[in-house]
Amino acid sequence: MAAGSVVRAQETDLVLTDAAADRFAALALKCVRQEYPNKLDHVMNGAGEVKGPKDLHPAFYGCFDWHSSVHGHWMLVRLLRTHPEMARAAEIRAVLDEHLSPGPIAAEVAYLGQPNRRSFERTYGWAWLLKLTAELRAWDAPEARRWSAALQPLADRVSQAFLDFLPKQTYPIRTGVHPNSAFSLDLALDYAREAKDTRLEAAILDRARAWFAKDRRGPLAWEPGGEDFLSPCLEEAALMARLLPRDRFVRWLDGFLPGLPGALVPAVVSDRTDPKIVHLDGLNLSRARALYELGRALGPADPRRAALVRAADRHARASLPHLATGSYEGEHWLATFAVRVLEAR
Repeated sequence: MAAGSVVRAQETDLVLTDAAADRFAALALKCVRQEYPNKLDHVMNGAGEVKGPKDLHPAFYGCFDWHSSVHGHWMLVRLLRTHPEMARAAEIRAVLDEHLSPGPIAAEVAYLGQPNRRSFERTYGWAWLLKLTAELRAWDAPEARRWSAALQPLADRVSQAFLDFLPKQTYPIRTGVHPNSAFSLDLALDYAREAKDTRLEAAILDRARAWFAKDRRGPLAWEPGGEDFLSPCLEEAALMARLLPRDRFVRWLDGFLPGLPGALVPAVVSDRTDPKIVHLDGLNLSRARALYELGRALGPADPRRAALVRAADRHARASLPHLATGSYEGEHWLATFAVRVLEAR
């Protein structure tokens, strides 16, 4: 599949068409059943736990690592829900029937309950699991209800893991990679609100306000780091946009990121076969999504909105043409970020 064929239409109008949705789905379908190569996050308690990915994680063993498999499944659910007539719909349903069923999910729940698992995929993978569950719960269809019911025990365990962990996390993690606290809270908030999990929502609001409400002069000029796929400053701002009334958010943003977007330019990706450097394609896409969301939060009357959208468009166009390069380093995960940015726009 040629890279240009994936995003030819999106480069001009940045719209998630049925054809583009089908091509994005193809990238996830290519890897959700692909066990190797695989990067396990696996603390072994004994020789009996020297096992392959599919034995350890019968639901989420593909796509190189657990969290990428989870968010690949989220993308498949989202695209099937929003583009039900696409050519690969039947193949998506088969994968979801296979992986989001009681047996594989029970094995995932059991894994999290074993010793030395408290930090497994904390909190990035946790948050994507809740995002996947929220997507299924929001979809009123018999098949979605079936998959959601199978997945709910794992979501319950992850929600409780958040509740146990967040009060103990005194300081936020502000990195531009997986452990970023703001990004995880943003995804988990979708689940808390969709599931009416008031305890989790309260915990998220408490931590976000404690960590971020007094922040000033975010160091956006220091970004990006060489392997970032998230913008610490923009993820924080996007989260606060959801939690504060508009007038309070505008005042907070003026203090945190004055002059946004300023001279923000897309990151240069020098080698898309390098598993860390290709993160910067993800950064361009996640920055674009955050910028679109900030523009929406500011409202149509705010003079900054047009500049935010233009900056977001530049970032999106810098990386959308490079999702299907033939290199697994980017192909196993970037389509999820592309779907989110196009929907945000």
